[in-house]
Order: sequence, then structure tokens, then C-alpha cells
Amino acid sequence: MSNDHENGPGGLPPGPLSAQARTLFGDRLELAITYAELLATDGVVRGLIGPREAPRIWDRHLLNCAAVAELIPRGASVVDVGSGAGLPGIVLAVARPDLTVTLVEPLARRIAFLAEVVTELDLDRTVEVVRARAEEAVGRSPADIVTARAVAPLDRLADWCLPLAAIGGRLLALKGASAADEVAAHLDAVGRLGGATPVVRQCGVGLIDPPTTVVEIVRERAVGPARSRASRGTSRRSTSDGGTARGGRARRG
Repeated sequence: MSNDHENGPGGLPPGPLSAQARTLFGDRLELAITYAELLATDGVVRGLIGPREAPRIWDRHLLNCAAVAELIPRGASVVDVGSGAGLPGIVLAVARPDLTVTLVEPLARRIAFLAEVVTELDLDRTVEVVRARAEEAVGRSPADIVTARAVAPLDRLADWCLPLAAIGGRLLALKGASAADEVAAHLDAVGRLGGATPVVRQCGVGLIDPPTTVVEIVRERAVGPARSRASRGTSRRSTSDGGTARGGRARRG
């Protein structure tokens, strides 16, 4: 993939990225461009995206996340755990207006940014922003799909995320090149937590390079209340209290 970003992180991505963005976002590309601009400006200023990431917002973040949409059925409910700056939850809501997306994030400054983005992109009728750790969100309507783009071992992600999925629903954990090794290391733990054998998927093959690596885990059964997780928080962060900030129920299409 070209890393030529002479046009900057905001606006239509340059070179080959432009065609990839049009394919993944379709007639919602303008919303994706606005989101990219928010990440590159407010997102950096508020510490949600590192300054070195700003030039790579399209290839490393937006396109990488949008490719995961191919694994999500039409009309699905999605819970994005540890949503942070909205990756992949906001990206999926932009690319797929048929989805209903709940962004679960414990930190107030991130919640504030997410709520502003939802309003700015007019996603209020399909996106809800919830301030909570993953275990605090258990008991809400179970989701068809739970997503996590996190630097956390697969056993922890399964522990946090599987209870949020319906039986037969799936966890889609965005991972790196060592995903297969991680699956092997945590296979038994995933089974104890009610998950089926994890499957490593490649999304965006032939479109983005490298493709997005996703570990897919079907929730086969409930295993009782989630374990206490000390003060680790959700997949990437912790907080002292919970709460809800709503972007409202989402507009379709």
C-alpha cells in the first residue's frame, strides 16, 4: 500500500488509498473524510491519536477498520468495547448505516469526543455512546457482534467481550500478525469462557495491504457471571466510575 500522504491526513486520501476508501465507504465517503479530519485535529490535540499516527489515519486506522464490515451481517447490532476514539465502532457506523452500534468506553474525555463525533456526523439514530467498563455493560441487550481493537491478550478480550454477545453471536477481535500464535496460547481459556474455537480471518484481501487480521469467536454458551477483573478496566483502559452518554438512537441510511 502506498504511504504517500502528500494531501495530508484530512480530506480524500491520496493515490491508491482513494480508490480503496471509495470501495469501502461508498456514498458515505464524505462522512469518513469528516471523521478523518476530526481524528487528525481534535483527536490528536486531545490525546486520542498520537501525533505520529495522524499521517496514517486512512491506511492504518480507517481502512483497516472498515474492512471488518465484510464479516458483519446486514442489520446486525454491534457493541464496540474500549472504543477509544471510535475505532472500529465509528468507522463501522459510517460505512454501514444498516448497523446499530453501541460504543462502550470508560474514560470521560474519550466519551466526550465520541459524543461530539456522533453529533457532527449525524449518527445519533444508529449510534449510542455508553460510559462503562465492559463488565458494567453486561445485562444490556446482547449483541450480534462485539468488536475490540485492543492491545490485550485474547483470553482477557474473551472474558470482557463474550458476555456482551448473544448466544450464537460473535466476538471480532482486531489483531496483528501473531494472531495464530495467540489463538493457540489461549484456546483453552476461550473454551472455558463459553467461546467456540477461535478462527483467524483476513479482511480486505485484494483491496488493502496488509489485510486486516481478525480473530473470530462464536459465543456458544453462557458460563455465568463474568469474573472480577480488579481495576484493569476494559480492553485498553480503566476508570473509576461508569455512566452513560447517549448519542441517541441512530438514523438509518
